[in-house]
Amino acid sequence: MHREGTLRTLYVFDGEGIEVDRTPVAVSHAAVVRPDRDLELASERGAECLVLQGAPIGEPVAQYGPFVMNTEEEIHQAFADYRATGFGGWPWSSDEPVNPPSEGRFARHPDGVLERPAAG
Repeated sequence: MHREGTLRTLYVFDGEGIEVDRTPVAVSHAAVVRPDRDLELASERGAECLVLQGAPIGEPVAQYGPFVMNTEEEIHQAFADYRATGFGGWPWSSDEPVNPPSEGRFARHPDGVLERPAAG
């Protein structure tokens, strides 16, 4: 089920590209697709995609840099808050990353399971 005005986008971010209902979509490109019907997706060599979807929120939107608010005044306040506190500050004594580069990529799930990318 979707709301009126819902927009769905399929973004191909890795692999060899895909076909969406027999229309090619290359890596680093996107296809805007209908949210109310099934799609046929195919890839000869594999691909990774991200599905983005949203519906109008029925409110004014003001955006600047990384901030999205309802008014320009709120944008100015968000920048002031960020300059003053870094949105809560950095609790560590150094600006260095918390994990050393030797740690590599990983994800720690809420249940404590540690996941690393497959070697390859």
